[in-house]
Amino acid sequence: MSVRSQSTEPSESSKDAHRAGFACFVGRPNAGKSTLTNALVGQKVAITANQPQTTRHTVRGIVHREDAQLILVDTPGLHKPRTLLGERLNDVVRTTWAEVDVIGFCLPANEKIGPGDRFIAKELAGIRKTPKVAVVTKTDLVDSKTLAEQLIAIDQLGRELGFEWAEIVPVSAVGDQQVQLLADLLVPLLPEGPALYPEGDLTDEPEQVMIAELIREAALEGVRDELPHSIAVVVEEMLPREDRPADKPLLDIHANLFIERPSQKGIIIGPQGKRLKEVGIKSRKQIEALLGTPVFLDLHVKVAKDWQRDPKQLRRLGF
Repeated sequence: MSVRSQSTEPSESSKDAHRAGFACFVGRPNAGKSTLTNALVGQKVAITANQPQTTRHTVRGIVHREDAQLILVDTPGLHKPRTLLGERLNDVVRTTWAEVDVIGFCLPANEKIGPGDRFIAKELAGIRKTPKVAVVTKTDLVDSKTLAEQLIAIDQLGRELGFEWAEIVPVSAVGDQQVQLLADLLVPLLPEGPALYPEGDLTDEPEQVMIAELIREAALEGVRDELPHSIAVVVEEMLPREDRPADKPLLDIHANLFIERPSQKGIIIGPQGKRLKEVGIKSRKQIEALLGTPVFLDLHVKVAKDWQRDPKQLRRLGF
C-alpha cells in the first residue's frame, strides 16, 4: 500500500516536461470534494455546504503551476437517484469520468466505508485505463489510529474489486494539510502538453452560473433540513446601471429563486422578509468579491411546481 505523507518528493521525470490535463473528484455527497477543489485552486470556485447534494454543476477549477496546469472537475455526488434531477446528476458524473486523465475518489476519514462508497468503487473498477487516487478527506476530524484504520480499509477495498490505487493520500482541506502534496502527486499522472487555459483563469464556469450558485448557497444556509434540494436559482439579468459615473459603477443583478411548493415560500422569505434580506446581504458580499464591482441584487421567490421531476422545468432551470 502506497500512502503518501508530506516528505514525498515528486520524481525527476515528473519535473521535466510541462503537463496539462483534467482530474475529477468523485465520492458520496458531502465527502469534501468542493472544499478540496477550492483549497487546491486557492479561491472559491465551487459552493460548499454541510448538506449533501450541494453541487449540481460540473465546476472546473484551474491550478496553475510552473510545471503543469491541473484542471479540476468537481462533479455532483454519485447517489441512488430518486428524481429525474438525480438521474441527470448521475449521468453528469459518469460522462465526466469517461473524459478525465485521473480520478480522485474522496472518502472522509471520519466515516467508515459504507454501501455508497462501495457502489462508487465498483463503478470505478470498471474504468480500467484511468489512474485512480484515493483521497482521504477531513483528516483533521480524526486521531491517527482512526486514520490508519481508514487507510487500510481503503487499500483493501481496491484489492477486493481487483484494482490498485495509484496513490492513497490523506488530506485536510480545512486545515491545509497535504493539499499541496496531493497536487504534486496528481501532476505526474497528467499527459505532457502545453497549458489549456490562459494564466490567471481560475474557472471556466460562466459568471452568471457562479452568481446563481452563490445565491443558492446563501439561501440554503439555515433551511437545509427543510429544503435540501428544492431550491434552484436563475440569474435573469445582469446590467450596468446606466446613470452612474465611470468611477462609481453599479451592476444590477435580477435573480429568481425557484422552489417546488407554495408552502416553501414562507420558509425562504422568512417573517417580514427577514430571511430573504439576509440571503441578499450574504450573497451580495460574495458576488462583489467575485466580480470586483459594487452590486445591486434584486431577488424574487417563485414557485416552479415539482421542478425536480419535470423535464420541461429542469431544462428551463439549466439541468
